[in-house]
Amino acid sequence: MNSKKRKFLEIFGFSCLSFVLSPYKLLYSVTNKIINPNLTEEQKKIMFNEATERPFSSPLNNEKRKGFFHCANCGAKLFASNAKFDSHTGWPSFTESLPGAFKTKIDYSFGMKRVEYHCANCGVHHGHIFDDGSTSTQKRFCSNGLCLIFKPES
Repeated sequence: MNSKKRKFLEIFGFSCLSFVLSPYKLLYSVTNKIINPNLTEEQKKIMFNEATERPFSSPLNNEKRKGFFHCANCGAKLFASNAKFDSHTGWPSFTESLPGAFKTKIDYSFGMKRVEYHCANCGVHHGHIFDDGSTSTQKRFCSNGLCLIFKPES
């Protein structure tokens, strides 16, 4: 067998093997991050597969009490209630997060460049940051409500 055919078969074989193993890798990485065993399937899709909940479906859109919003997976404190505002987009929106709450990465899905944010503690996806906020920060943390748990002040 000539070297070109051998090289092709090696590359093809590794490609097929990685294709076959990738669902197991994804499953392992997801189960490795789950801290809250009570997450729903929809929460898992959003937090571990970077899906998005339907707009206007979150009861947190109407939450107006004082308190804090926490990560639904690990419980980390992410947003203060005084940073929440009604963006009229259908998702809970915040002008700023608590210091160190998130890590960001660039997301090029849907043919555009967006800033995606993940819980700094457990790494799960929460939403995107946009530069169209209504305050001096001009930032809008657009969050999936299913990723959050609200805890009112006592």
